[in-house]
Amino acid sequence: MSRSLRRGAIAATALAFSLATLTACGAGNNAQTIEIKPDNAATAVGDLKIQNAMIITQPDRESTGPAVVAATVFNNGDTAQTLDSIKVDGTGKKAALSPAKGEKKGKGGGLTIPAGGSLTIGGKDNASAVLPSSREAVQDGNAQPVTFAFSKTGDVKLKTFVVPAESYFEKWGPSELPKAPDAKPSGKPSGTPSGKPSGKPSGTPSGTPADGAEGAQGTDGAEGSEGAQGAGVTPPAGGTTPEGGQAASQGGTAH
Repeated sequence: MSRSLRRGAIAATALAFSLATLTACGAGNNAQTIEIKPDNAATAVGDLKIQNAMIITQPDRESTGPAVVAATVFNNGDTAQTLDSIKVDGTGKKAALSPAKGEKKGKGGGLTIPAGGSLTIGGKDNASAVLPSSREAVQDGNAQPVTFAFSKTGDVKLKTFVVPAESYFEKWGPSELPKAPDAKPSGKPSGTPSGKPSGKPSGTPSGTPADGAEGAQGTDGAEGSEGAQGAGVTPPAGGTTPEGGQAASQGGTAH
């Protein structure tokens, strides 16, 4: 199908869907008062009528996010039924069904269609039928066969248009639009190392060089006596020159 034909099909579907919705709002839940039946979007089998069936995809044509099935099912019978599954031909998978806000799933996990009432699929707080990512099989502008399986009526098959969640269809489209991917971890620590020594060395040398060490450098006997240097005499720790060294010094002077 060419792009121009697809756009025409989408526009026609939007017009039919809006007119049918307005008529349904004015008529209430009685299916017999619904007169508008868009082509390839409505059918009736037994006590059940399916109206405004369509597949709504992500607004971004390149997105591979989920799509949804939107429809209204009317039950003119005296007993309730459940919608057990919805399957779109070509995807090979069933839609994930969830009840309306504040309601519970029916018997067997299906969606309940009360006797004399209706079930709305799609839109805020309504029941939902979410299709997994299948952009290759579900393309905007196509007329896609969809099978609704009911607890008593059985399988009901009809063709539905595929439209993006834009303009009028935005509020009926997927509620979980694709999000930007989370930032990848950079692999670098976010903080700076805090392991620097927090204190300075508190201890200082408590002692001073012994007086004897100074004496070893500065005693007259040790420096002036050639005899003491030759003999290798070391001054004692007290810093005074031994008597022997002094004598040797005097002896050296005598020579």
